[in-house]
Amino acid sequence: MRTHIRAKPPKRRKISPVPAEPNLAAKRALLDDHLRGLGRTLVAYSGGVDSAFLAWAAHQVLGSHMLAVIADSPSLARTQLADATAFAAEQEVPLEVIVTSELDRPEYARNDAARCFHCKDELFTTMEEFRSRRGFDSIAYGVNVDDQGDFRPGQRAAEQHRVAAPLRDAGLSKHDIRELARAAGLRVWDKPASACLSSRIEYGREVTRETLSVVERGESALHALGFRQVRVRHHGDIVRIEIAREELTRALSPEMAAEFTRIFKALGFKFVTLDLEGFRSGSMNTFLAAEILTGGR
Repeated sequence: MRTHIRAKPPKRRKISPVPAEPNLAAKRALLDDHLRGLGRTLVAYSGGVDSAFLAWAAHQVLGSHMLAVIADSPSLARTQLADATAFAAEQEVPLEVIVTSELDRPEYARNDAARCFHCKDELFTTMEEFRSRRGFDSIAYGVNVDDQGDFRPGQRAAEQHRVAAPLRDAGLSKHDIRELARAAGLRVWDKPASACLSSRIEYGREVTRETLSVVERGESALHALGFRQVRVRHHGDIVRIEIAREELTRALSPEMAAEFTRIFKALGFKFVTLDLEGFRSGSMNTFLAAEILTGGR
């Protein structure tokens, strides 16, 4: 497994700001206590607000006894990798990039309802090997209390690998994490949520490098048009474009419809659709049977 060091541990630890709101301050103190109890810790890092705040907080508490680890694979957009690397460098959080091979797992590529489990199983298996080789004590990831109410098979993989969940254990919600990140002056505090590229492909359709590339290029084109929060949902010949509701008015014009058609037909889609419900996280899960959604947690 090839790894690349992106940033070195700083010589001095920073002073962590304390949030003004008492309940939030108590949760932050509890988070710090949980982090101290983990010893030398690897933080599973993606660059999203949850994992970015966790990596930053762990560095505040543990200093050089922590290392953020980001997995580089075809399901991670290049812009996300670049931004995650930049944020770690800005905050002097030590970061290492590892290579994962979930796409080589047939059980992942077939893209059924357990795909996320196999993705996280690959990640945590690779991180566990890395942890053992480098002499770290534990692995932590950025799940929060709100994530428990959604269909997230990856949490089952984390439990099987005994990965710590300090944000959840401190009782922190997504809103809490954004508020703490804002109070700390972290630029990611209002960063839109962004799951892996594979989550854009309809269940049952094979995940390939080609389909991931099409999704990534489509979303990059939408961002270039000025849309902030988007999803390109891949349904074979049909693309279903999701755009944040507050941005939908701009999308609903003949001129923009023509632009969407031009972009996505050039990417190989036969039919181009705009989802009038707008962006919502996990919308592919609505196509799963209720028993799968209930049993997959």
